[in-house]
Amino acid sequence: MSRAFLRDDPPDLRPQLNHRLPPRDDPGYDAAAARALLDGARVSEVLAAEEATGLRWGESRLRPHVERILEEARATRDDRLEQVAERFLRQLV
Repeated sequence: MSRAFLRDDPPDLRPQLNHRLPPRDDPGYDAAAARALLDGARVSEVLAAEEATGLRWGESRLRPHVERILEEARATRDDRLEQVAERFLRQLV
């Protein structure tokens, strides 16, 4: 993972992300996890998002969800979301 997506701040100074995730057996979990990972990347908190979701950055099963989020980012001209979604798709494992 690129250091550009990691924060060096002490844990007590980092923003607290509130990942509202459904139960892992919920059919919408992967979509919510994809959003949480991208939201974490937006604020350089990928590791926290990975911990919250139990999934790694570049998880291939999230591809369709990230592609949908990328389309949304382009439609709304959300450059930062577009950037992190494109980076996610380039790093699929």
